[in-house]
Amino acid sequence: MKMSRQFPLNALRVFEAAARLMSFTKAGEELGLTQTAVSYQVKLLEDTLGEPLFLRRPRQVTLTPAGERLAPRLSEAFALMGDAIASLKDTADGTLVIHSTATFAARWLARHIGTFQLENPGIAVRLETSQEVVDFSRIEADVAIRSGKGKWPGLTADLLVKNHFTPMLSPDLADTVGGINQPADLLKLRLIDPADPWWLIWFAAAGVPDVDLSGRQSSRFGAQAFEAAAAVAGQGVAILMPEFYTDDVALGRLVQPFDVVADDGSDYWLVYPESRRNVPKIRAFRSWLVAAMARPWQTSR
Repeated sequence: MKMSRQFPLNALRVFEAAARLMSFTKAGEELGLTQTAVSYQVKLLEDTLGEPLFLRRPRQVTLTPAGERLAPRLSEAFALMGDAIASLKDTADGTLVIHSTATFAARWLARHIGTFQLENPGIAVRLETSQEVVDFSRIEADVAIRSGKGKWPGLTADLLVKNHFTPMLSPDLADTVGGINQPADLLKLRLIDPADPWWLIWFAAAGVPDVDLSGRQSSRFGAQAFEAAAAVAGQGVAILMPEFYTDDVALGRLVQPFDVVADDGSDYWLVYPESRRNVPKIRAFRSWLVAAMARPWQTSR
């Protein structure tokens, strides 16, 4: 008997979306269906299988044990079907869509991606930046560069570089307070951004554990690269990953007053769906990027 006669394929697709989003309403928005239509398709699948897949409560649905077993396998199956269809639309190697944090893209990736393209002339590249965590099921993306602990369900994460941070500022700004000779001297200047938890971690590592930054004016720039630009302009002291700014130091635009660096356990990772780990363009980019990041850092050309 054909699969389409054994199981309602539309209902399988609707169930996969509802299980992934844990909401009939959100599944309907994703698929262009009403909540009633989603509920009908799920009930149709449950009747076909002979057991419930969701526990329905007011304003909430949860998966039954049967639903928990079925949902991840369906997600992988639909991902494989999506890859198969995409491969028919793309050229031999296709377009690699990379989502990256703004800082990593501006301070490293944009300066080196041309080397990858020279080595892989059949792969076109589209680079997009976002500070939000990319949902591969909703956004067109092949890989993403993320900062974090390296544990994201359903995703493979390859470590790129350990993340650490230290204060950096314009030498002209340092001169306005007679130089920065000890960590506490930084408190004489505006900090960018004092609400960033990195500051308290760094001050503790530098031997100043009881700093109170609560009364300082907060200013959120949204990305480390923008904070660095403000520091270069003399607008304050930024807490940065120093490897990203070696060219600014060499040109005298920034100084790192102390050798002390600290970390919060988060690092930079290349991530992609586990079901797509063998896609040729993803394998090619992973191999190039991991090898490139293993070499000594050089942010400038």
